[in-house]
Amino acid sequence: MAPTVPIALGQMRRRPAAFAGLAAALFLALATLTLFGSLLAADTATAAAVRRTATGPSLTVIAGAFGEIAVLVAFFVVVGALGSALRQQHRELALLRTIAATPRQARRLVRCQVVATALLVAAPGWGAGSVTARLLLAELRRRGMAAAGVRIPGSLAPGLVALTAVLVVGLAASAVAARRISRIAPAAALAASSTEHGRTGVPRLLAGIAALAGGGLLLRLAATRPAEQTDKAGQAALLGAVVLLLALALAGPLAARAVTAALGAPVRALAPGAGWLADANLRGYARRLSSAVVPVALLVGLSGTMLIMTRTAGHATDASAAGAASATDVWLRQAELTMLTCFAAVSTVNTLIAVTAERRREFALLRLVGATRPQVLRMLTAEAALSTAVGVLLGAAVAGAASAAFSRAATGSWVPSVPVAACCGIAAAAAALTAAAVLPAGLRALRGPAAELAGGERD
Repeated sequence: MAPTVPIALGQMRRRPAAFAGLAAALFLALATLTLFGSLLAADTATAAAVRRTATGPSLTVIAGAFGEIAVLVAFFVVVGALGSALRQQHRELALLRTIAATPRQARRLVRCQVVATALLVAAPGWGAGSVTARLLLAELRRRGMAAAGVRIPGSLAPGLVALTAVLVVGLAASAVAARRISRIAPAAALAASSTEHGRTGVPRLLAGIAALAGGGLLLRLAATRPAEQTDKAGQAALLGAVVLLLALALAGPLAARAVTAALGAPVRALAPGAGWLADANLRGYARRLSSAVVPVALLVGLSGTMLIMTRTAGHATDASAAGAASATDVWLRQAELTMLTCFAAVSTVNTLIAVTAERRREFALLRLVGATRPQVLRMLTAEAALSTAVGVLLGAAVAGAASAAFSRAATGSWVPSVPVAACCGIAAAAAALTAAAVLPAGLRALRGPAAELAGGERD
């Protein structure tokens, strides 16, 4: 155990950028769990007579409605960030295997990194979660949704529970992420660090099919809720969207490759040189394409679902003359939208930077065979545009299915009210985030002599 810790910490010091994304994801997860745990603790610690003076749902109900989706998305982001961090040190782990490191030691090293990163962001995450809980409680009191006597207790329990949950999820995710490199032979691990395993495994594909079926059942549940249970329909529809996005993550290489095949022709026509190479790269590296596409789909799918559901619910309540309830519901949905968008944006930036940074040797080889830096950047720009388009289309498909199910419950029609300008803004924001993450990372990956980078002599 003792030698593993210095090696793990050394890897983190050597590649701080690789673990910055994981740290951000763990920070958000800790802050979210602390936020909702604090609200639950406040409701539990308040006398029943005081709680009854507030109108509307209790803090426990509000925290549950917010928390079940937000926590699930937070863990989704943590798993993605951990996978990105591991991909950036795949070669180092493979080299450790070739010099007699055992599979158990490789897995232990990854676990040490997860624990160290979680402990590093624990205090800031607790602080951010506690402050946000107090701000949210003050706003709920102002709107009459929480009693004046409710206070956030000064207990450490919500933070400790949050840290425990994050560590459990992080360690479970690390076991899955490190499984392949720790199980195959050392020489094969080193070879796998520079190539892509081509086929989607049967267990992963079956899990994706199961998630797709589960998402469909949740959307059916949402669509069959009566009109007076629109809140339950909204939660079921949003949870269904998250499960469908999970299915996309599991079966992403297949779905992303299929959509890319349809969109590749226009890109090749608009940019014959860079576009052809970008299309070939994306279709040839399906797992890498999926890693880039899924966060964009997460951002578009969750944000689009929340925006369309909010607009549809507003129209439904206007038609039933329930304006006051509508204002409260809209505020709650906007707060949830802000939180989910923040998670999705962090996931998008983390993953795209990691995917681009790990291609340093590939870019160096292109330069060695005659490509200039501007040509490589044009190829990268074409890839970013194509990846964004694929992610937006897949995310829009999820948002469309989820919002249609909610609309059926809220209005009786399968056609929801779509805020076109806001949805176009989401797509534009996804494109801007992709460009802001990919192009600077690409410029950094192109620094230095190509011969040294291609030989792995520089980081």
